[in-house]
Amino acid sequence: MSAQSVTVTVDQNVTLKEFFKQIENQTDLKFAFTDQIDTNKKYFTQKNTFKNIEISSLITELNKISSVQFSVVGNNIFVKQKVQQTQKPAKKKSKLTGHVLDDERQPVIGANVYIKELETGVVTDPNGKYSIDVPNGNYTVQVSYVGFKNEEKRVSVSDDTKVNFNIDSDSQQLGEVIVMNNKAVDIKTTQMSVNRLSMQEIKKIPVAMGEADPLKSILTLPGVTNAGEASSGFNVRGGAADQNLILLDGAPVYADSHMFGFFSIFNADIVNGLDLYKGGIPSKFGGRVSSVLDVTQQTGDFEEYKVNGGIGIISSRLLVQGPLQKEKGSFILSGRASYAHLFMKLADNNNSAMFYDLNTKLNYRFNAKNTLSFSGYFGNDVFDINDRFASTYGSTMGILSWKHKFSDRLSSNLSTFYSDYRFNLEIPIESFKWDSNIQSYGLKYNWNLQQSEKFKINYGVDGLYYNFNPGVVKPTSPDSQFNYMQLDKKYALEASAFVDFENQITEKLNFRYGLRYSMFYRLGDETISTYENGQAVVYNPLYNIYEEGTPNGSITYGKGKTISKFNNFEPRAALSYAFNDETSIKASYNRMAQYIHILSNTQSPLPMSIWTPSGPFTKPQLLDQYAMGYFRNFKDGDYSLETELFYKNVQNRIDYIDGADVLANNNIEQVILNGKARSYGMELLFRKNTGVFTGWVSYTLSRAEQKTPGRTPEEPGIANGNWYLSGYDKLHNLSIVGSYELNPKWSFNSNFTLQSGQPVTYPNGYYEMGGIHVPNYSLRNENRLPLFHHLDLAATYTPKPDKKKGWQSYWVFSLYNVYNRKNAASMSFTTNEDTGANETRRLSIFGIVPGVTYNFKF
Repeated sequence: MSAQSVTVTVDQNVTLKEFFKQIENQTDLKFAFTDQIDTNKKYFTQKNTFKNIEISSLITELNKISSVQFSVVGNNIFVKQKVQQTQKPAKKKSKLTGHVLDDERQPVIGANVYIKELETGVVTDPNGKYSIDVPNGNYTVQVSYVGFKNEEKRVSVSDDTKVNFNIDSDSQQLGEVIVMNNKAVDIKTTQMSVNRLSMQEIKKIPVAMGEADPLKSILTLPGVTNAGEASSGFNVRGGAADQNLILLDGAPVYADSHMFGFFSIFNADIVNGLDLYKGGIPSKFGGRVSSVLDVTQQTGDFEEYKVNGGIGIISSRLLVQGPLQKEKGSFILSGRASYAHLFMKLADNNNSAMFYDLNTKLNYRFNAKNTLSFSGYFGNDVFDINDRFASTYGSTMGILSWKHKFSDRLSSNLSTFYSDYRFNLEIPIESFKWDSNIQSYGLKYNWNLQQSEKFKINYGVDGLYYNFNPGVVKPTSPDSQFNYMQLDKKYALEASAFVDFENQITEKLNFRYGLRYSMFYRLGDETISTYENGQAVVYNPLYNIYEEGTPNGSITYGKGKTISKFNNFEPRAALSYAFNDETSIKASYNRMAQYIHILSNTQSPLPMSIWTPSGPFTKPQLLDQYAMGYFRNFKDGDYSLETELFYKNVQNRIDYIDGADVLANNNIEQVILNGKARSYGMELLFRKNTGVFTGWVSYTLSRAEQKTPGRTPEEPGIANGNWYLSGYDKLHNLSIVGSYELNPKWSFNSNFTLQSGQPVTYPNGYYEMGGIHVPNYSLRNENRLPLFHHLDLAATYTPKPDKKKGWQSYWVFSLYNVYNRKNAASMSFTTNEDTGANETRRLSIFGIVPGVTYNFKF
């Protein structure tokens, strides 16, 4: 901020208020002063005009000709009375550290910690921690953050001292409160193509069923779509759902939804926030080629016991948190369950669909340098239809982390985790069960070194062991037509090392660069089929179709023996150039490798979708992504604009032959081909960040395509070997999100979504065979579903907004799809049994859906 240049004039007749106005009209700096300063008084002792002078130089000159003292800290110019000081011997310095927490005992990131007597300060890090070296003595320490009351303490420092601050939210600012303007866009950082949503924002976005949903909220961001209403997974910049790395407190999760996509697995009560990396992905992340969704859970309260929850139409939830040992240990535990199946039974409906999940996080601070934490998740779904079909599926995750601080510059995080996803299916009328799952065990060790304010290094290693069970089929009665069959289990080891450098080259130019080296080993115990000419898929020129190859032998690999191995260098780079404190341009490049894949030829992954590792017939996917953007803040951060252009190229993208059957297929290589994919487009995000009305408009214009050419000149490939639209292509994607605070009791929220229809394959004619109409289909994804759009509204009513202790509550009333749009989930083509005419039928999931939720805490 001190690099900004201004032109000002002062003399003996200029008041301090008039001087403030000159500075504030030319910069985004704010003034802070004590009650002893009279802004209507004239403090300057002589006349001077300073032309195009940097703020830092101006402050130096002004301190020579005024009877007050000016100093710059961050975005603020502090003003205080000059005090005559006598020369004193230098005092011994000690370290003043601590944490800044909000009224929910959550870390406050970017809070300003200012020491009045020294006229210096720092801001808190992502853990809400601050650290500053000060001479031994007595000080007044003030903590401030936009939207919160100032907190001030007298602190005596004679040795290394720890002082924590708890700041309370406040809608009214006093005159002397320092206003810290947090920019909507961080102009100077190299990080781009990342969207962050706080839980305050997430809880304002209306969704079906009336329950705040972190995963559904990211669909309002540019470049993010899904396959439609009540569908699981999400697509980022034209990528498939299995190309997203989803992390919960650092551990991977392999499924993201309950009830076939109606709810996400993330409970809004315990989620602290989420970061979605679409590009410019740091080197510490790897294993997927589309995006990284990094979800963090709250830390339990270290001082007080608290309870909050909500009761909705479909589900209810409850959260409890508090200290295990005051100021040292804490816990937080949340649970959620649906009960729609109970209403079905009351209506003599034998169908059932329900889910439940549990989240927990435990923290213990041994001392200032060592913290141990554990995060866990368990979720399960139960679904059955008239005793003809029943399935259960869900995830389990646990991660244990030890954070150690070696020094003020070097810290580390060592973590070990377990994660699995399981799917069980039973069909009583066919007398069989099918069970499948994926398990993974991992270890991560990361270090952070702050060499200086301008140079930081992040480096580490990690390893991940996989156990894939594609399924075991079990007969459930003696007369079952199915025999016991265990599909071949698969095992793999993925390891990597990375280093990431952040370098501030100049005040305007920042550069981040890094490298990840990844290795992947497909391991036995497994028997691999072999095929003539090594081709598991063969081309039949007579019928112009691809068919399953016939194995001509097999190779058996013993336990732990290497079947296939791959390794890749994955360079990353990002650059930002700030023209000033409000405007910058950024560019980034990513190479990433993905070694595991979901086997599913549907646009939205289903619960029974199977993960499989790369191997002899399935190569790792490799991504190269380029992005550049223009970023701008307006009116001191009240408004912000983010625009980006991107281009993605993916090698070895799995494609499926026509009629491929991937369910319970022990030789999946017989129905897949290796192709490639690309996507490119423009993203725009405009935000209004302050005031009673806030929100954003996001728009994406993009194209997503795949290409699978023939392996020989005689083979046609898929879609004649040409580029064709992938199932994730959405040419236009528009979201408008708004929030209006009418008064402390009432607030209103809205969300409008409009997207191009999903690419599909329609029949373009039919022929008759034996009196039966047989459809003839067009080239793959040559058609589209109709335009998709809906408007959602919500109102929040807080009966007693000023109540800060005891029982507190609020109501959320919502309407999803206000104008009852019948968006098409699919189109089917049939023949009318009465007339014999061809018919097209649209399947819609939702019409208008009302919702109401009662939320409470105490």
